[in-house]
Amino acid sequence: MSKLYFRYGAMNSGKSTALLQAAYNYEERSQHVLIAKPSVDSKGDKSIVSRLGVSRDVDFLITPSQNLREKFASEAESLRQAEDKQIACLLLDEAQFLSPEQVDQCLEIAVLDGVPVLAYGIRTDFKTLSFPGSKRLLEISHSLEELKTICRCGRKAMFNGRLLNGVFIFDGEQVAIDGDQVTYESLCANCYLEKTL
Repeated sequence: MSKLYFRYGAMNSGKSTALLQAAYNYEERSQHVLIAKPSVDSKGDKSIVSRLGVSRDVDFLITPSQNLREKFASEAESLRQAEDKQIACLLLDEAQFLSPEQVDQCLEIAVLDGVPVLAYGIRTDFKTLSFPGSKRLLEISHSLEELKTICRCGRKAMFNGRLLNGVFIFDGEQVAIDGDQVTYESLCANCYLEKTL
């Protein structure tokens, strides 16, 4: 039976790099993958961009109300008809932005359609609250794997601090894609709590 995997970590833990490496590993063995990400993630436009400088275009973007299982089936069938290729794996970046229903559809792809789904994302936002997609992935994934990174102090980072023009902030909308004004920093619990006081 194929499985649903959730590989999560704080910002800068190498999630996108790991996804791109997984795609490379499948393709090196002549197996074909589909790569997707939620359209709300405007960073990189239609590409997955690793902080190491590696990037790759996604095969499709997932809109907020889209049925992910139907979209996957359509994309897989198009590839099968055009190039006679079967899909060995679905790779999802920024999975925290999926809806709970889309996460359920990921499980259906894995279990009912027999295609492994590897979802990569962060667990919590800058206020340490779960993203709806991450919460559902933690509830139903067959396999959970934490990708680790370190805080500026050297301890294990587990929280994501949001900075606005270089200043830590702790209120605002859950989703703000990092860019010119908003950035993020991975922090350990100690450093995160120090910033909140």
